[in-house]
Amino acid sequence: MSQGIQRRVRRRAIGFGRALRARSRSADSGMTTVEYAVGTLVAAALAAVLYRIVTGESILNGLTSLITRALGVV
Repeated sequence: MSQGIQRRVRRRAIGFGRALRARSRSADSGMTTVEYAVGTLVAAALAAVLYRIVTGESILNGLTSLITRALGVV
């Protein structure tokens, strides 16, 4: 192969590699944002469920009973 052809092939390969990296970066950044959004929604839903459970009457009665027994108060 002549040097001119080798240079052209090398330039095209480098250009192709740069284009491929640029495309993969742009597609990946969108996925990361979606993953964070879904994770945030799941965390908020879990917090709402736990808040609802902890503020329920049965949990309050159970904790009061547990503390009363632990302190030995009748």
